[in-house]
Amino acid sequence: MKVLVAGGAGFIGSTIATRLIDAGHTPVILDNLTTGRREFCYGRIFHEGDIADADVVDDVLRRHPDIDAVVHCAALIVVPDSVARPVDYYRANVSATLEFVDRLLAHRVHRIIFSSSASIYAPDRGLAVDEASPLHATSPYASTKMVVERMLADVAASSPLRVLSLRYFNPVGADPLLRTGLQVPAPTHALGRLVEAHLTGTPFPVTGSDWPTRDGTGLRDYVHVWDLAAAHLRGLERFDDLFPPGACPHRAINLGTGTGTTVRELVAAFNQVIARPVRTVEAVRRPGDSAGAYTRSALAWELLGWRAEHDLASGIRDALAWHSRRERLLPDLAPLPHRLAS
Repeated sequence: MKVLVAGGAGFIGSTIATRLIDAGHTPVILDNLTTGRREFCYGRIFHEGDIADADVVDDVLRRHPDIDAVVHCAALIVVPDSVARPVDYYRANVSATLEFVDRLLAHRVHRIIFSSSASIYAPDRGLAVDEASPLHATSPYASTKMVVERMLADVAASSPLRVLSLRYFNPVGADPLLRTGLQVPAPTHALGRLVEAHLTGTPFPVTGSDWPTRDGTGLRDYVHVWDLAAAHLRGLERFDDLFPPGACPHRAINLGTGTGTTVRELVAAFNQVIARPVRTVEAVRRPGDSAGAYTRSALAWELLGWRAEHDLASGIRDALAWHSRRERLLPDLAPLPHRLAS
């Protein structure tokens, strides 16, 4: 099948595109390169432009009238930035999606997989969530994901649109063959900052030690990005089976490992992989942070036949391997510090 991947030059979108190619499908990449990388699009069908630009989207869909479905990964995603710049986040994530969907409907493209977020949930006391858990966004970023889901559900209720929202937890790792990986030079998430601390020999800041978790640090469900890409592939290949006649036109499925890992546990796992342990330092909570959550859901297995296959150690090793390669693959980035022995 031919799949339009919006945001397909970013970390997750490019990995999904790679997985599609490996499975014999054809991704068509649409990305404005705000954070995405042109290098990830070499050898692929690529159109540079914004999903909010009707002329650009119309041109792509006219050039590719055989597009079967859309994977929508185009978004701004940094939680503290969303607290500081909520207008930018609502414009890029919500307003742009509305314009995008309007053009998709005009061209009769009715299958959408929306890369959503598990940050929209209000977890229970044990910090576990499933698809029936109450929703409560704790940052403007999370709010944009929640608003987009509701918007897409409303549009689907009055049109032929069908929407599968994949609510995933914290992605880690890289394409195991190192064709794509995290593209930003200064990651803000925990594993990215751990890698940076490892490379520079500086302490890793543990942001918040008074969360209601077993050791006081934030808890996350770390999912290998290659597994996330596999779930999107399964969703595309089983899409029509998820929406039989008369079914609700919007479904949500959680993607996670089913295991919560605290920040201190992440540091311990990271130090098991490298030779010289990373030191830690206590730091204040970041704006928009939360205690976190993990999934207890089995719906992904029941509906997609999907479960996470890569463990946290695999994600850490692939992230480190990618960082050692990234400077060569993305040569216009500022040179990274020399990597320490691992």
